Amino acid sequence: MDHTLAAEPTHSVWDRSLAPRLRVAPGDEVQIECKDSSGGQVGPHSTIQRFLAIDRTRIHALTGPIWIEDAKPGDVVEIDVLATRHCGWGWSSVLEGLGFLKDRFHTPHLFLWNLEGEVTRSLFPAVVPLRPFLGVMGVARAEDGAFRTRPPGHFGGNLDVRELCAGSRLYLPVFNEGALFSCGDGHAAQGDGEVCINGIECPLDVTLRFHLHKQQPLAGPIVEASEEIAPDSTADAWVVVESGTDVAATARAATGRVIDLLVSRWGFDEIHAYILCSVALKLRLSQVVNEPMFTVSAALSQQILPRRRLFPAG
Repeated sequence: MDHTLAAEPTHSVWDRSLAPRLRVAPGDEVQIECKDSSGGQVGPHSTIQRFLAIDRTRIHALTGPIWIEDAKPGDVVEIDVLATRHCGWGWSSVLEGLGFLKDRFHTPHLFLWNLEGEVTRSLFPAVVPLRPFLGVMGVARAEDGAFRTRPPGHFGGNLDVRELCAGSRLYLPVFNEGALFSCGDGHAAQGDGEVCINGIECPLDVTLRFHLHKQQPLAGPIVEASEEIAPDSTADAWVVVESGTDVAATARAATGRVIDLLVSRWGFDEIHAYILCSVALKLRLSQVVNEPMFTVSAALSQQILPRRRLFPAG
């Protein structure tokens, strides 16, 4: 069955007590409208003065939650990203005290982008290819209470993994009945690290399809990246996503999860999986600006492994 879900009313916290705005069955497709990360407070003609005055408690402005029928703790929800559509404009910013180089850049700045289909020429002479994706996709956390959306975690959330464009799949563990999926924070393009604090922030309409895999162990998000991604990205790969406060420890955890995946799904001995990671794994920083949390992506090309689904069709 096909559904549509408008952006309003958005929410900017993870809270498993939020009432679902839509109920879907596994296999259903949903066309979802997502505001830009400011929740519509920034527009294509905004000034830096208007930007500095926005209500930052509304940042991320997520659409949802979506209740997935029969989803229960211990299950895995699969989200197929079928299509993404930007609205022709976007923005990026620099703010004092934020960003990877916050000790160097202090003056607030707002840059507005004109998006021309698959590229933007706004930052002459660069021609930037557009690969729209949602920076935030997640399910409700296991704990009671309202939690701000900036830190990602095992539930997904503010991953900012640019491989999540059209054609990709995201797998998330379920912690609550119905899963309670929400999404937002559209980006038309983003570099690894998202170093100035933003990609090209933009309103984004997406089409997602949901599947459910019953009682499957999953320690955290895994992305099955699309072959359609640009050559400079991690195309056609299994991408394990891990977030934490220590970059080295987070990278070790992501590597360990890839080894576990190779052992459980492809039958490798642990030592051979470790060696394979040493010669073929791509360890990358997906975001370094959601302090104190950093996100590491550990990608292994599907070309070097026998083709298979991560979970049986469901």
